[in-house]
Amino acid sequence: MMIRSLLSYVGVMVFAATGVLSAGRKGMDLIGVAVIAVVTALGGGTLRDILLERHPVFWIGNTAFLWACFAATAVTLLYVRYYEPPSHTLQIADALGLALFTIGGARIAQDGGAAGLIMILMGVLTGAAGGVLRDVLSAEVPLMFRPGRLYATAALAGAILYEGLDRLGMQRESAGAAGMGLIALLRIGAIYRGWRLPTLRMRAGPNHPAT
Repeated sequence: MMIRSLLSYVGVMVFAATGVLSAGRKGMDLIGVAVIAVVTALGGGTLRDILLERHPVFWIGNTAFLWACFAATAVTLLYVRYYEPPSHTLQIADALGLALFTIGGARIAQDGGAAGLIMILMGVLTGAAGGVLRDVLSAEVPLMFRPGRLYATAALAGAILYEGLDRLGMQRESAGAAGMGLIALLRIGAIYRGWRLPTLRMRAGPNHPAT
C-alpha cells in the first residue's frame, strides 16, 4: 500500500509538471498554468471515480493529492523560470505519468471488484484523460489522437499485460511494474524511434478526389 500510495503521488506530480510545461508554451498567465496543471493531474482520476461511483472523489477524500499537485506546479514554475527544459521533456514526463496513472487506475478498479475489461478501460481512462484535457485546454490536438503516437495504444497494452499477468498469478506489484514498463517503453520508443501504428488511408472515389 505504501508503494501504491507513493506512485499515485508521483503520478499526480508528473502530470502536473506536464500541465505547467504545456501551458507555459502557450504563454498562459499563472492562473491559467495552475488550472491546466490541476486538470491534467486530477482529471483522469476524477472521471474514473465518477464512472465507478467512488465517493468522495480521490482528491476530495485526500487533499494531499491537491497539495502534491500544487507543489509540483510551483517547483516546475521555478525551474522553467531559470532553466530551459531539455528537448522532449514534456513528452517523456507525460509517458511516465501515463504509465503510473494507467496501472494505478486499473488497480483501483480491480480493488473495487470491476471485471477484467472494465478494469482495463478504467486504467486507460485514468492514464489518458488528463493528457487529453490538458491538450484540449491548451488548444493542441491531443497526443492520443495524433497519428501513430502509441498513446492510448501504450496505455491499453500495459493495462492488458497487467491484467493478464495478474490472472496468471503473478504478484500484483510485479505485474504492475511490468505493465508500467511496457507503457513507458512504447511511448519512449514512439518519441525517439518513431514507432507508429499504421494509419488508415482511404481510397478516394470519383466524387471525393484525394487532397
